[in-house]
Amino acid sequence: MKYQKRQKAIVLLADGTIFYGKAVANKQGSAFGEVCFNTGMTGYQEIFTDPSYYGQLMVATNAHIGNYGTNKDDMESDSVKIAGLIVKNFSYEYSRDTADKSLEDFLNDNNLLAISDVDTRALVSYIRDHGAMNAVISTEVDNIDGLMAQLNKIPEMDGLELSSKVSTKSPYYFGNENASYRIAALDLGIKKNILRNLAERDAYIKVFPYNATFEDLEGFKPHGYFLSNGPGDPEPLIEAQELAREIIKRDLPLFGICLGHQVIALANGVSTYKMHNGHRGINHPVKNLKTGKGEITSQNHGFAVNRDAAEAHPDFEITHVHLNDNTVAGLALKNKNCFSVQYHPEASPGPHDSSYLFDQFIDNLKN
Repeated sequence: MKYQKRQKAIVLLADGTIFYGKAVANKQGSAFGEVCFNTGMTGYQEIFTDPSYYGQLMVATNAHIGNYGTNKDDMESDSVKIAGLIVKNFSYEYSRDTADKSLEDFLNDNNLLAISDVDTRALVSYIRDHGAMNAVISTEVDNIDGLMAQLNKIPEMDGLELSSKVSTKSPYYFGNENASYRIAALDLGIKKNILRNLAERDAYIKVFPYNATFEDLEGFKPHGYFLSNGPGDPEPLIEAQELAREIIKRDLPLFGICLGHQVIALANGVSTYKMHNGHRGINHPVKNLKTGKGEITSQNHGFAVNRDAAEAHPDFEITHVHLNDNTVAGLALKNKNCFSVQYHPEASPGPHDSSYLFDQFIDNLKN
């Protein structure tokens, strides 16, 4: 049995706390990054391939991971983006008819270090109380001092620009070129399902690198502009903020999701901040303040827009709030064709409560 051959492994947090486990496969070594957790019961492949998770060690709170294998159609990007994986029970066998390989083979193909048999309830409770922090997972269980020395050199997520690590290097197209609408999308770490949702609404999309200029996007002669999700701190994305300012100044249709939402806020002088441990899961409750309706949403962010600054800004309207902690979940500029949300309307882990946001964007293009 595979579990009899697996090596011992550890999770070493930046404050020196250690959790013990075993390596999932034969891969040895260490993986560094910010440790965070996702509470979703399903969707692990989408999580692992989401560019917004670049540079993070993912703790899965669901006790069983791998039981339905993987499928190429569930990829949110072209490869695994997390830095490493931490689980309680790893399933080597899978039972989904449509799966094309096991999660073990999928992780091996992507050269990802994963460890299991970790007390994830204790680890998540610790992160929840002490906040997200850098960590290392490693099979070098007898080299604590050496691992800690390396860990101390890993930069903090606060202030870290990561979109350049995951953005496309050159523009590309998505959808039907004969569609009714053209959308210029800035790739800060875009998910494939966002592009699918736009294309399904009769849009042809040209996707641009994270540092593209307004002139670059304008050359496509788009009907509207989109700022995508992505990893890292939004503050260092100066070029994206300048792009957003130019689009807004011209009152052109603009929609932002997650990191794009934060960039729009910063472009208008509203600050952002690093959260204690972020929002990552598929059942986060959000209230639409314009309709009064609640939405069950998928979220993945470690930074948020400063609510006090947004409320004090004369041109911003807070359109959505997170019902767990009253953080800003949606913004709109009162006199401009611009709106954004902090969550992921393209992610539909069951409910499709938020898909109307894509319809709203298309309506803005029509008008």
